[in-house]
Amino acid sequence: MLGAGGEYYLGWYCGFFHGLYDHGLDMNAMSEMVVGTSAGSYMGSSLTSGHFLRLRSEFKFFGHFPSLFAKLTPLSSSNPSQQRAMKLNAAAKDGEISTLQTIGRAALAADNRVNGDAVSPRLIWMLTGDSRTDWPVAKIYTSSVDCYTGERLIVSQVAARKHGISLARGAAASSSLPGVIGPTLLGQRYGMDGGICSNAAHVDVVAGSKRAIVITITDGITPPFYNGVPHRHADNIKQVEATGTKVLWIIANPQTDISLLDPKQIHPALHSGYERAKTEAPKIKAFWA
Repeated sequence: MLGAGGEYYLGWYCGFFHGLYDHGLDMNAMSEMVVGTSAGSYMGSSLTSGHFLRLRSEFKFFGHFPSLFAKLTPLSSSNPSQQRAMKLNAAAKDGEISTLQTIGRAALAADNRVNGDAVSPRLIWMLTGDSRTDWPVAKIYTSSVDCYTGERLIVSQVAARKHGISLARGAAASSSLPGVIGPTLLGQRYGMDGGICSNAAHVDVVAGSKRAIVITITDGITPPFYNGVPHRHADNIKQVEATGTKVLWIIANPQTDISLLDPKQIHPALHSGYERAKTEAPKIKAFWA
């Protein structure tokens, strides 16, 4: 389970999985199922479809030249309709359906053209490395939230092929932050960021499996936050463990004052993730054994 966290967390993931690989852990080969949310959906997509080393190399480059990444994601200026969606997202106090509908409809009404069609294709192709129209691997699942109904949308290979959804589009919907980018059409439903719900890591999707590794940016209580919806990671994990699934929970725990959407955070995130892998690799080996 790979949770959300913006540019910072995608950089952290790149460093972390590179570090695990250097310690003899090929997480793609070890995993039977990967559920990604927002940044985690891009990481899961690249990891499972064979593009991880390319993504890691790209992020190493952008870590040195963050202004180039910023040109691909011109998110600094926002209009009133975008600001409305962002404010509703940040002000959310619960993950009730009615709350998600309010955020989702504001996302649908936001004029995101500056961050929409001109940005999405090239950014998606860069992050996933996959411009195909198919969903090439069965083990990856992406999460998003239906903007109109507030329902969770988990996209699998079966569902993707039925509705004509590419893996790149599934990852894009999972990271469509209201008022910033997207929403993204999935079949006949518009999806927004999968982290906008109380079960932001969607750990229940693997309930009943033998074991699961859950990786989140924080414990859900400690900043930084990417939206205002409370994230009850600990409660969600306890519910999954009650089904018999053994869970190893890894929390990135960045500094509380960082901006998750600031490309300047990519370089330190890469380093932090790589260093963290040194600590977690032995734990993962023991857990998986």
